[in-house]
Amino acid sequence: MIAKRKLFSAALLVVGGCTVGTSFDPGEIQFEPERPETEAPDDPAPYSGDDEFVLEAQSNFRTGIELHQKVIWRTCTPNGGVCHNSKEFPDLRTPANFVNAFGASCNVQYGEYQSVYDRCERPGDRFRISGGGVNTGQIEIGWIESIPGEYYTGEGLPPEDAPGLHIHLADPIPGEQTEVYTSGEFQRTFINDGKVEDFTFAEYSTLWSILPGRTHVIGEVRDFQLDQVQSLLSVGVVEGDANRNDVFGARQDDPVHLLEPGSPETSYLIARLRGTMAGEDIPGSRMPLANSPLTIPEMLALFCLVEGFPDQGTEADLNRGIDYANCSYSDDPAGLNLLGEGVTWAARISKILEFNCGGCHGGDSPQAGLNLVGDNVYLRLLEPSTQVPELALITPGAPEQSYLYLKLIGDDAIEGNPMPYNPLTGEGTLGEAEIADILTWITNGAVENE
Repeated sequence: MIAKRKLFSAALLVVGGCTVGTSFDPGEIQFEPERPETEAPDDPAPYSGDDEFVLEAQSNFRTGIELHQKVIWRTCTPNGGVCHNSKEFPDLRTPANFVNAFGASCNVQYGEYQSVYDRCERPGDRFRISGGGVNTGQIEIGWIESIPGEYYTGEGLPPEDAPGLHIHLADPIPGEQTEVYTSGEFQRTFINDGKVEDFTFAEYSTLWSILPGRTHVIGEVRDFQLDQVQSLLSVGVVEGDANRNDVFGARQDDPVHLLEPGSPETSYLIARLRGTMAGEDIPGSRMPLANSPLTIPEMLALFCLVEGFPDQGTEADLNRGIDYANCSYSDDPAGLNLLGEGVTWAARISKILEFNCGGCHGGDSPQAGLNLVGDNVYLRLLEPSTQVPELALITPGAPEQSYLYLKLIGDDAIEGNPMPYNPLTGEGTLGEAEIADILTWITNGAVENE
């Protein structure tokens, strides 16, 4: 038995020795990989001047991707996208979404109708009644709303605010008849296989009342019709006068887009940053609400990107270098300063407060009753604070007696939170330069204007 084991072990050693001494030739596999050819971005020549703003922009935001990562994402989508995420139009979280903003309609989804800008309004859908002796033809819809409540049962025509489906039209309905029970058609123009066609996308049959002036129609809504009306409204009727100010924006000029390739001055998102477009005020609070306004180099990078962005551009175009050398705004980048120049109320201080504090202290219901946006703000700042009435909000020449300044620096004498306060993070402060300008302004007499 022992001899057999020794013999078996010896055999293993022989086999093992032979194995160690051999070599294996795997041969060659004939394979030519077909990989896609990649091209380096055709970057423009860099800016070679000496303007500090341009050089800073070129250093920090060389490409559109860098601008999106460092500015757009940081400024417009903080805390999981508090402002522009998948629930708030437009979604700017990703580079692809940012690119989609070029050429996209603005004010497509809005909260309050007053926030719609005239130049964002698109041609409205059309409304048509044909039957019962009335033939309206196609008339553009200005705006539409449903007022809940019991339908009108009184004599004569219902009042203007009666419950029902209200349709306001661009042009008067022809004829003199004031009531008709028939079907109302909602029509839209589509492009089908290259052909422009009108399509009826919804109908609603009811008693229609045509009010004096014949541009306001009320459709009766009974209980069994409530679901049908809600279904109609959920379709999304395009309104030609969405802000209800009797101006049909698309009839005045071509609608503007969120970002217009080649034209920062007519890009709606940029106008929301500046508060104006072509000298005209933009409805709504300035953006961004929850963060500091863009700096001059950041604004320059955005303007130069939009100015040089091609029509039908793609995400790949964001990888290309921003052309600061040929950008027209590189000649005077200081002109893009959102906060103004000169330490006076009108030139600079009002802009600092509006941009940084207007999100909470603006509109119809400003926090603590303090509105820092609009007219007469300067005069209000000279009055006593509501939190500490013995101190005026601003005491010219005496920053230590100016309650608003104490709020901005978080002094121990204040009540409540310092300003500006971000309720999402529990933080918020102005930059050192902004605080210094406000201090200088108050110390020098809080001048309203030069």
